[in-house]
Amino acid sequence: MRTKWIVAAVALACAGHAFADTAAKTADDPRIAAILDALGKVRTIESVALSPDAKHLAWTVKTNGKPVLEVADADGRNARRVTASKGCGEISAAWAPDSQHLAFLSDCAGKAPGVEEGKQNDIYVVDIAKKAAPQRITHLKGYIDGLEWRPDGKALAFLYVPNATRRASATAAAKPQLGEVGVEGNEVQQVASVDATGGAIRTLTPAGLHVYEFAFSADSGRIAYVAAPPPGDNNWWVAKLYAQPAVAGAQAVTLVDTATLSGPLKDLQVAVPRFSPDGSRVAFIGGLMSDQGSTGGDIWMVPAAGGAEPADVTPGVATTPAWLAWIAPDRLLVGEHAAGASRVSSYTVPASGPATATTLFELPMTIGDGRLSMSLSLSADAGKAAFTASSFEKGFEVQVADLDGHSVPRAVTAFNTGLKPSWGNAESIAWKNEGHDVQGWLLYPANYDPKKRYGMIVSVHGGPAAAVTPRWPGVGYGGAPLSALGYFVFMPNPRGSYGQGEAFVQANRKDFGYGDLRDVLAGVDAIEKTHPVDDRRLGLTGWSYGGFMTMFGVTQTQRFRAAVAGAGISNWQSYYGQNLIDQWMKPFFGASVYDDPGVYAKSSAINFIKQVKTPTLVVVGERDAETPAPQSFEFWHALRAQGVPTSLVVYPGEGHGFARDASRRDVLARALAWFDRYLSAGDK
Repeated sequence: MRTKWIVAAVALACAGHAFADTAAKTADDPRIAAILDALGKVRTIESVALSPDAKHLAWTVKTNGKPVLEVADADGRNARRVTASKGCGEISAAWAPDSQHLAFLSDCAGKAPGVEEGKQNDIYVVDIAKKAAPQRITHLKGYIDGLEWRPDGKALAFLYVPNATRRASATAAAKPQLGEVGVEGNEVQQVASVDATGGAIRTLTPAGLHVYEFAFSADSGRIAYVAAPPPGDNNWWVAKLYAQPAVAGAQAVTLVDTATLSGPLKDLQVAVPRFSPDGSRVAFIGGLMSDQGSTGGDIWMVPAAGGAEPADVTPGVATTPAWLAWIAPDRLLVGEHAAGASRVSSYTVPASGPATATTLFELPMTIGDGRLSMSLSLSADAGKAAFTASSFEKGFEVQVADLDGHSVPRAVTAFNTGLKPSWGNAESIAWKNEGHDVQGWLLYPANYDPKKRYGMIVSVHGGPAAAVTPRWPGVGYGGAPLSALGYFVFMPNPRGSYGQGEAFVQANRKDFGYGDLRDVLAGVDAIEKTHPVDDRRLGLTGWSYGGFMTMFGVTQTQRFRAAVAGAGISNWQSYYGQNLIDQWMKPFFGASVYDDPGVYAKSSAINFIKQVKTPTLVVVGERDAETPAPQSFEFWHALRAQGVPTSLVVYPGEGHGFARDASRRDVLARALAWFDRYLSAGDK
């Protein structure tokens, strides 16, 4: 019934609107077709691993639509495939401690029964020195992720959901909510292990806990992990930090339960646990976070045996740590967001008291693929690191860095050197507002002429606890393609964003759409003073929290002449009862909607809908668990009732992050056409 209703509503949404015809013709627009084709040419790097002896690299790079495994010397030379498989996807390369054996996941076994998304992955191991054929060591039926070697090299561990029907992520498409809802059971992700030579799968963590990430102690004897009772999609925001012996049936000890704390970490999130080299402490990142995997906060320490409250070793730091690894008994290597850039630092951590940081290098790039937290692969002596990075100017490449504090990372691959941006140059913009230092990125229009005036589209990131850092875009929605069409594109990092310290991240708690929108508008004003922007041709867009900011923004100001709201939230009060991840809301709003409906009402766009004049395109996935489609229906319906030009497009089967290439291309093409229609130069 729900599916039929959505199909009927989608048809109604597009009926009678001239834009329906416009969108249908986007494929005939040579400019848009060229942009989409250019975005599709990038070769993404799914993973990169530096061998412990620092002599070799392994990576999985997209080739003919599939990620394939390659091994090369540490300088990137002599790259070769290590498998002869055709048409298989190979991901998650991981070196054994002996620097000779390489493990990876491959889907050559075929599709698993009941799994909607993709084929079944299994673990393979190859002896690089012997150049032998890889050996399949598992026969799994379920979802696998997070593959890593046990430090002693005798086994591998991974996250596993037996008999999974979908990817274990809140951003994946939700199951259809049909029949009696809430009684279908949960798919629980646990830490599992298998011997390096194969054999039976051992489940290490309790059946009643959904594990999100884990790490071994240096002696292989213990694991630390972040976990919560199922359902896993919803409960990461209330997850605890545990430790236990690395054997099946072991008793877990709770190291951190933020709900029981009284200090600044109370009711916040924990991530990236790492045992100290001697196993006595566990370092982790704690802070206000929007999504599992998009990590940011302060660095905290807790005794590995438990029994004590965690200590913040980076209080007041002006960056946002996102990833860490121990590189000495008293030192951490930390990847952090720093005002729109990626920074790698060495933190000296005393037995007590705050840590001191030394910057090793900073890049106007994104370390990683831009979807999750940054990560690096280290040599055993922590002298070198490898990672993938991209920017607005350069596509994804494998980078290698000497961690001596004096060297500049260098690209050792050339997968995307032939690509040239179809968008304009990027500039970091900084401004002050209401006592805050704020930063953002400005993309110039393609073929920029300083003698002309241009329209500008403001693109607000999701989260809100996230950040815009320079990265090469993929096929899908984003700011760079809008620049390629001839607009300035402003991508701000307002309060609530990573990169300016934890206090800045928390500055929009219980204040969604107010202080952060004022930061955005102040940034627009700052740009207009120094750049040839036509204030009569401003657009607004965003996805997820950025979709909310778009919906709310057009109710608060009429400066924007066109808007595209992607996967947005129009009514926080109804959203609380519609979405499948309500646990994230209490840390941001301070209470549930049932205890404090007023704080939700004040940030709900629907309560200010009479003030909207901006033509707004609304797009969403039909099975979005994070920002359910009814939120977009509610906003579209209200605009339509007010006579505001609008159109609603619901993408069948898609979740919060679109999985199908056709959907990603279509939503981008529609958005480009919408802005081109309402912000065209002819409207000046």
